[in-house]
Amino acid sequence: MARALLLSLAVMFSCYGVVSCLRFSSINNRDDAFLLLPPSPSNGNGNQRISTTPTTMVLPLYPPKDSSPQASDAKTHSRRSLLNSLPNARMGLHDDLLLNGYYTTRLWIGTPPQIFALIVDTGSTVTYVPCSTCEQCGHHQDPKFQPELSSTYNPVKCNIDCTCDNDNEQCIYERQYAEMSSSSGVLGEDIISFGNQSELKPQRATFGCENLETGDLYSQHADGIMGLGRGDLSIVDQLVEKKVITDSFSLCYGGMDIGGGAMVLGGVSPPADMVFTRSNPTRSPYYNIELKEMHVAGKKLPINPRVFDGKHGTVLDSGTTYAYLPEEAFKAFKHAVMHEIRSLKKIDGPDPNYNDICFSGAGSDISKLSKAFPSVDMVFSNGQKLSLSPENYLFRHSKVHGAYCFGIFQNGKDPTTLLGGIVVRNTLVTYDREHEKIGFWKTNCSELWDRLGASNAPSPSPSESDNKNSTVNVAPAPTEHPTEPVRNITSEDIKVGHLTVYMSLSMNYSDLKPQISELTKSIALELHVNISQVHLVNFSSTANDSLIKLTIFPEKPARYMQNATAMEMVSRLAEHHVHLPDNFGSYELVGWRIEPPPKRTWWQENNLAIVAALVAVVILGLSASLGWFIWKRRQQSPLSYKPVDTAIPEQELQPL
Repeated sequence: MARALLLSLAVMFSCYGVVSCLRFSSINNRDDAFLLLPPSPSNGNGNQRISTTPTTMVLPLYPPKDSSPQASDAKTHSRRSLLNSLPNARMGLHDDLLLNGYYTTRLWIGTPPQIFALIVDTGSTVTYVPCSTCEQCGHHQDPKFQPELSSTYNPVKCNIDCTCDNDNEQCIYERQYAEMSSSSGVLGEDIISFGNQSELKPQRATFGCENLETGDLYSQHADGIMGLGRGDLSIVDQLVEKKVITDSFSLCYGGMDIGGGAMVLGGVSPPADMVFTRSNPTRSPYYNIELKEMHVAGKKLPINPRVFDGKHGTVLDSGTTYAYLPEEAFKAFKHAVMHEIRSLKKIDGPDPNYNDICFSGAGSDISKLSKAFPSVDMVFSNGQKLSLSPENYLFRHSKVHGAYCFGIFQNGKDPTTLLGGIVVRNTLVTYDREHEKIGFWKTNCSELWDRLGASNAPSPSPSESDNKNSTVNVAPAPTEHPTEPVRNITSEDIKVGHLTVYMSLSMNYSDLKPQISELTKSIALELHVNISQVHLVNFSSTANDSLIKLTIFPEKPARYMQNATAMEMVSRLAEHHVHLPDNFGSYELVGWRIEPPPKRTWWQENNLAIVAALVAVVILGLSASLGWFIWKRRQQSPLSYKPVDTAIPEQELQPL
C-alpha cells in the first residue's frame, strides 16, 4: 500500500509520438509521479535519450470548437444519438483496494483468447501483459501471453511514429518509475475481448508484450496494467478512435471490507443526482478536478482555495490507494477531524514504521461510523458538493478491533492534491472525457447495475452455479464473448496453503470461552469443511465483543486448496451466509488473508519417487544376487558316487 508520494523523476517511453512522462500513483506499493516531457533527440540507433530538462509540453488533444448555437445544438444531438447507439463494455472489478493495493479487471487477448488480470489505472496510458519471451518477469496470476498461439496476433512494425528495437524491426515501449520498478517490451496488436457482460464485441487493439519487469511490477500478483489515461496507446483512446464507444468510461470501487466493483468502457446514462466537476485536459496529462473547498462536519476549512490548484492541481488516480493533501490543507483537515472525535481514544498505528493517526472505540459496524466520525464534503468550483462518508477517508486498524486510521496523508512538501481510490469507495465515478467533466454518484457498487436500472443486470448474489470460476480451458472464438467469473475472485490456478479469518462476535470473552468447540464445529459445518480443518488460533475480548482468529487448512492429505474455494468461504462470511447458533449473537468479518502452501525441500517434493527408486534398486539387487547364485550352482559338475570298497591312492602328506 502506498504511504508517501514520491515526486522524483520517472521516465516513460511509448509509441506514436508520446515519448516521456512522469506520473504519480501507487500500484501495489508503487508511488510514482508523472510529468509530460517533450521528445528527446535520437541517439542514432533508433532509441531516444532521456531529457535532463523536463520542459512541460501540452499536446493538442481536442480540435477547436465551433461556438455557434447551431453547431452546439447539432453536436448535442449528435452526441445523444451516439450515446444511445454505441454499446459499452461492462466489466467486473476484482480484489480489494487496501488488501491488494489495487483493483483488477479481466481482459482476454488473442485467438483463442488468453485471460489476464490487469490493474485498472487512470494514470497509465499503455496496457501491457507479460510475454512468453520475457526472461525477467515475475510469477503472476495467469500464464504469460503466447503470441505464437494466437492466430490473430501481429507485431507492430517499426515506423517513424514509434521507438524501435535495436534491429529497427518492431516498436517497443518502456516504463521506468521513481522507486526503480520498470516495464519494457514490444508492441503488438491482437483481438481484445471484454467479458460476457459486455455489449461491445471484441476489438483489435495495440498492447505491450513485456520482455522485462523489475521492482514492484515484478513482485505484484496481478499480471499487468490496463491503461485508462489519455494517450494514443490508451485502451479508451483506441476504442474511441475506432468509434465503437463514446469518449467516456466509469469505475465503481467496492466499500470497506467488501472489495470488487464494476467498470464500464463507454457511456452510461448519468443518474439525476450525479455531482459533476470540470476536468480540463490541458491542465495536465492526468484526470484533474476543480476542488475549491473542503468541509468537516459542515464547517469550511480555513484555507486558501488556491491550495488545491498547486503544481499538478487536484488529480484523481484510480491506481493510487490513499489520498494526499498539500501541507496546509492536511494540517487543517487533521485538526478539524480530531476536534470532532474527541470522545475516541487516539492509539498507535498498525505499523510502527509510519506515524498513522488512529482511534479506537468506534465499533465494527461500518454503517454506524458516521456517529463516531464527522462527515467530509468536497466542494467544486461550480458549487456542487461531493459528500464523503467515513469509509472514504478511513481504513481499518489491522491489529485493534473497532479502531480506524486516517487514509488521507500529507503529500510531503509537494503542493499537488492526489485523490486515490479510498476517496471514491462505493462511488460511481464517470470520466466523461467528451464533455470534459467527471461525475460522482454515491452508491453501493455491488448493486450498481440494479440501481442504474440496467436491463440485463447480474445479480449481486451469485447463484450456487456461479460459485465456480467459469473460465474454461477451451476459450471461445474471438467473435464471441468469453466467459467471465462472476465472483470477485482470482484465478483457480492459485494455490492457498491456508486461509486465516478474523471475526468479531457480539458476546464477551467469559461467555465465549466454554463454547469454543461448539463455535468451531458450527463454522466448519457452515463452510462445508471438516472440523479438523478449522483451527482456533487466538481470541480476545474488547468491551462486550470478542475477536477470534481462525485458520482453515486444506483437507488432508492435500497440501493446498484452490483460491476459488478460499474466496467462497470469505464471501460466505462477508455476506453473512454463515448462520451461527443464536447463543453466539451476531458476527462480522473483520479481515482475512491467504497464505501460500509452505515451501517443501527437494527431499519432501520427491520423497515418494526416491523411496520407490530405492525399493526398485533393492528388489533388482536381490533378484540379481539370487539369479547369480542359481547360475553358479548350475555351473558346478555333479558329484560322482563311488563304491565303499573302491581303492583310493594314498595321498602324499605335505611337509609341515
